[in-house]
Amino acid sequence: MAKKRQTTQGAQATQAQKPLVEISEDEQWRLIEQTGVLRKISDTQKPEKTTDNVEPLSLADEIFNAVVFIVPLTFFLIMMDILIHQQYARQPTAGEIAGRLLTNFPILSIFVFYTTRHKANPRTQLALFVLSLGVGPRMIWLINRGSWLVNMRQCPQFATIWLYTVVQLNLSWALLTLVIIGAWAWYTGMKLVL
Repeated sequence: MAKKRQTTQGAQATQAQKPLVEISEDEQWRLIEQTGVLRKISDTQKPEKTTDNVEPLSLADEIFNAVVFIVPLTFFLIMMDILIHQQYARQPTAGEIAGRLLTNFPILSIFVFYTTRHKANPRTQLALFVLSLGVGPRMIWLINRGSWLVNMRQCPQFATIWLYTVVQLNLSWALLTLVIIGAWAWYTGMKLVL
């Protein structure tokens, strides 16, 4: 009985594999093109056309994105403040650093929040580009020609803003600002070595 079932199943399998009507490949393609089956399938499988209408982020997401930049920039500002004091053989007290941090942190936070929020806007990119071209040479000039008191007061903020503008700019604009500032420093003989 089992052998009989196997032979009937095997015969059915060979019959199912053999087509009922033999159609040449050219004729098959002609039929497919006439019926438009491929166009229907490709239309359903194509991803929907997306526009640049991206959903706006929620306020919590925008705050998180800003905090991602604010925390490292704050530490960078503190580090630059400590380093500039060490360069001139001064020891900053914790109170001095806290006082500088209390005055700089709110301004830095607001600046970072709004520039991060509108980073894709071409006007913001232009403003960051111009700001980078203003802050970078000013800091290099201060390091080379400024008095030690002015350097201690201004260089940490300039370094932080310059770093942030270069990070937030699109790559081509960031490279352009660095090349322009580097060319200016080379032309004027300024050095960034402390």
